[in-house]
Amino acid sequence: MIIQIDHNKSIDTDSFSSAERHVLQKIIGWQSLVDSLADFRQKTKSALAVGWNNSGPVRTTESLSLVIQQLEKELRIRLDTQ
Repeated sequence: MIIQIDHNKSIDTDSFSSAERHVLQKIIGWQSLVDSLADFRQKTKSALAVGWNNSGPVRTTESLSLVIQQLEKELRIRLDTQ
């Protein structure tokens, strides 16, 4: 999956580990369900701590961090328009 970061950068999740992609799928799901940025950040923190199938923490790489920041921006926009 290619994720657009702002207007001039994109990240291909093929470069992510399996655990990172699994956590990212959880985070993307939560992004559409939460009612606040605080809830999203808590769900993200929990997903990263639990890891893939309770395998333990997933390290937040620079690319994953950029994707999470982009998802937060998109969430803010959704919340502001509701």
